[in-house]
Amino acid sequence: MLDRLPVRPWLEGIHVPALDGGLVSRLWWQRSALATAAGGRGVDVLFLPGGSYGGRFHPFVTMSRSLLPFQAAERRRYGLSAMHLKMLLLRGGQASTFRRADGVIFLNDYARDVVLEATGPLAARTAIVPHGVHDAFRLAPRRQHPPGYFSPERPFRLLYVSNIEPYKHQWHVVDAVAKLRRKGVPIALALVGHAYPIALPRLRAALAAADPDGHFIRFSGPSAHAELVRLYHEADAFVFASSCENMPNILLEAMAAGLPIACADRGPMPGVLGDGGLYFDPERPSTIAAALKDLFGDPALRATLAERAHARAAAFSWTRCADETFRFLGQPGLAAPRGAAGRGRS
Repeated sequence: MLDRLPVRPWLEGIHVPALDGGLVSRLWWQRSALATAAGGRGVDVLFLPGGSYGGRFHPFVTMSRSLLPFQAAERRRYGLSAMHLKMLLLRGGQASTFRRADGVIFLNDYARDVVLEATGPLAARTAIVPHGVHDAFRLAPRRQHPPGYFSPERPFRLLYVSNIEPYKHQWHVVDAVAKLRRKGVPIALALVGHAYPIALPRLRAALAAADPDGHFIRFSGPSAHAELVRLYHEADAFVFASSCENMPNILLEAMAAGLPIACADRGPMPGVLGDGGLYFDPERPSTIAAALKDLFGDPALRATLAERAHARAAAFSWTRCADETFRFLGQPGLAAPRGAAGRGRS
């Protein structure tokens, strides 16, 4: 990562060999050595976007970036597994970090509310700073073709980009697309993303039942950034069926790419997408199929939704994210004694 960072007069990259090791090595260094290293370099504020910190340096600011540890129903999808145990440990570690922090950044109101329900009120100052979307994904909405334009040879190309995990529900999307194909709708689905072993068998079973020869559903695994941009720009529509997100960056990418979107009605998604998409229950393939059928059958609806989503995506930029993050980090009094007036308010 250090080799990939740009050269800037204000940026210093420091290689720490302990961070090249495993999880235990990294956690031990963070807990035992980071505070001393930061103090020795005259650090004014320590920014830890990972969400967990057990060291003694203050002031420090952290960021909430995953809600899986804080949503029991989503954790249970992993059953009795190492991943479930990891989420429980992260819940305890992150909740403790947020309570000890001098500042906490949340990515949206929904994520803040979920975390505060678990931690109770925080002494830290807090801020809402959403992530942005890379400008390479931005493309004005395209002309929408009528249903008669599409055929089995030139299908309506549906894209779903996301890791294959229990809460992403790709198998339900596969079932929904198969239902539409059986009804004569010329739709094709491309699934893109890294597959975790705990979820891959369920996806493979769904693919084998719906389209064993891969005629209209293709799972290609992960793709490089440039290839992802091309896939977004060539798709006819996008589907996002996740039931647990903190900041749905993939949804932002589809919005910026000017695509008509069918989206899960869970978590922060309605707050991010607003009136720029059709919503469904991600655990009911029939509702997914209904939303996709409505998108396919109504080019005027597609055009309207794409325009709305694209306009909403304009508010999410990495420049805005950086500006608001550093403004928060640089607030006078961030290191004020705990209990001072005003602490705990955004």
